[in-house]
Amino acid sequence: MTPAILYAITGIGLFVLGVHALTRRAHLLNKIIALNIMGSGIFLVFGALAYRTPNGVSDPVPHAMVITGIVVAISATAVALTLMLRLQSKTGAAELPEQSPE
Repeated sequence: MTPAILYAITGIGLFVLGVHALTRRAHLLNKIIALNIMGSGIFLVFGALAYRTPNGVSDPVPHAMVITGIVVAISATAVALTLMLRLQSKTGAAELPEQSPE
């Protein structure tokens, strides 16, 4: 098993772990962390697939996408944390309210 395949499988595992935590946890901080874990899995898969070129030289485009994605993920996390804190100050809980079936 090549390192690129191992990294890709690890990235897929991180993504699945993040989806599981996103669907199972009610607290918003846990959901934000789950989204970050999912993003880390995607970044790991992109990095692993950059080395799967026929001549063995890595492709710089996926690396540039990962670097840009990390910057966007940090910004999105900051916005999500701010919204979570605002929701907590308004409602007293950091969980989304239950919707009643109509």
